[in-house]
Amino acid sequence: MTKFWEQLTNTNKAYVIAEAGVNHLGSLELGERLIKEASLAGADSIKFQSYKAANLTTKNAPRFWDWEGEINTQGSQFDSYSLLDSFGYEEHKKLKRLCTKYDIEYLSTPFDEEAADYLEKLDIPAFKIASCDITNLPFLEYVSHKRKTMLLSTGASTIEEIQEAVSVIENSGNFEIVIMHCNLCYPTEAKDSQLNAIKHLQKEFPNYPIGLSDHTLGIHAPAFARALGAILFEKHYTVDKTLGKSADHWLSVDPPELKSMIKQIRLCEEMLGTQYKKVGESEIKARNYARRSIVSAKKLTKGTILSNDHLTFKRPGTGISPKFFKSLIGATVNQDLDEDEIFDWSMIES
Repeated sequence: MTKFWEQLTNTNKAYVIAEAGVNHLGSLELGERLIKEASLAGADSIKFQSYKAANLTTKNAPRFWDWEGEINTQGSQFDSYSLLDSFGYEEHKKLKRLCTKYDIEYLSTPFDEEAADYLEKLDIPAFKIASCDITNLPFLEYVSHKRKTMLLSTGASTIEEIQEAVSVIENSGNFEIVIMHCNLCYPTEAKDSQLNAIKHLQKEFPNYPIGLSDHTLGIHAPAFARALGAILFEKHYTVDKTLGKSADHWLSVDPPELKSMIKQIRLCEEMLGTQYKKVGESEIKARNYARRSIVSAKKLTKGTILSNDHLTFKRPGTGISPKFFKSLIGATVNQDLDEDEIFDWSMIES
């Protein structure tokens, strides 16, 4: 069992990933700022992306997003990704050192075997698999053999495709899988979020934690998903929404929003409490004083045989509960009682 998996599954505290992707724009200085601000906001980890455009896409692959800020407005995926693929092993090694400096966990999504290999060399605690690679079964098998926790995004996937991907990972001997609900649209409208799919995934994969890779605008979806039982969250993140080059900046949360989002998740966890109905410590006083007891409806003399007319029900609930009302009918009082006295069993002849 890896440390990451043990941490995730042995606590009810959600794990929050600030997804920086390539929002460093090829600058280690900007990367450090992203790391520092994510740590200050309370994120558990910051995640980058590891790829080379030439290994990811053909030269003419059409874009699947619509962003007015593209440098080449008529270009392809290759044109966009090649602007931001300068980081390799050495740069990610520096990013990881910065994460250690700012006390936040380092993660990165590999998009090819070369990236997976150097991330393994960096002792990455878990591998995130992007939604686009859920049917890339040879790659899933390759990464799963590295015996790290797999964070499997499921955007644009059928339940059958998810089951197939999970089977490939399991057949490789890896059973540390977090299945992450996702809508693969940037941004995702609220009506398309389908957060109830979390319950479907819980039913289909009862042995695995469920997470959320969120592409909605705003900060509310993760807390809603936490209420449904999701335990790991990924949210696109930047320090400046006006930055160019990457289409991720404008739809990401900034540091104050990230902090607010995490605060909402923690509040949700606090309010969720345990999964069992029980009397809380905060309710003890109300339990004693807001409930009712059986009370004498009038003055009673010793030897009175009790009937309905002799009894009523009033607060506080420190005496005999009204649920024992029928047990008192026909019983004899063993002392004189004033009106409005709370009954306890010592007042009744045995």
